Parts: sequence; C-alpha cells; structure tokens
Amino acid sequence: MTTENEHSADVPDVSECATYLKALGDPIRLQIVKALQAGPLSVSDLALLLEMEMANVSHHLRVLFHADLVSTQREGRHIYYQLNCDFQKKSRAAGSSLDFGCCRIDLRN
Repeated sequence: MTTENEHSADVPDVSECATYLKALGDPIRLQIVKALQAGPLSVSDLALLLEMEMANVSHHLRVLFHADLVSTQREGRHIYYQLNCDFQKKSRAAGSSLDFGCCRIDLRN
C-alpha cells in the first residue's frame, strides 16, 4: 500500500515542469539555450551570435533566469550566463538534451 506522501515524492511537480516549458516556448530562448550548451556567454556574445539587439537578448535571458534554467557568473564588468548545472549534468549522459526530471527536451539540430 502506498501512502499519499510516498506516491507524491515520485511524481514530478507539474507546476515546475510547466514553468520550464513556458520559458522554452519561444524560438529565441531555445536558440539561447542551444548556444549556452557550448559554455557560458555574455549578453553581447549572444546578441552577436543571434544578430539581435542586446535589450531583446537581455529580456529573454531574464525569462530563462527567472525559470531557473540559467545562472549568472560575474567576471569584472561582465556577466556570463550559463545553463543551470543541474540540467547540464543530467543532459551530458543524454547528449544534446535537457532533462528536467518531468520531461526531457532534445536540442539536436
């Protein structure tokens, strides 16, 4: 017999999963995540790579940051964005995908 507490520990938090999927629901944010798979990048690096205005890239990074998909690291005057290490560790074994526990997203070209 399974108690409610035992059962709920095995079930992913659907609210958390929805937050991840909502943040990734924009093509530009998916491009940013794919770019960050290679390593940390600054807003200006991403703006050049995506051929976008820095303000637009910054907005998308803020959405990813608030969804806990990316983290920041300051080096002098520059802030570098990187994928959340929890998802990176899980995705290394699976290749070019992100594993959120509730679902896995394949980011192959």
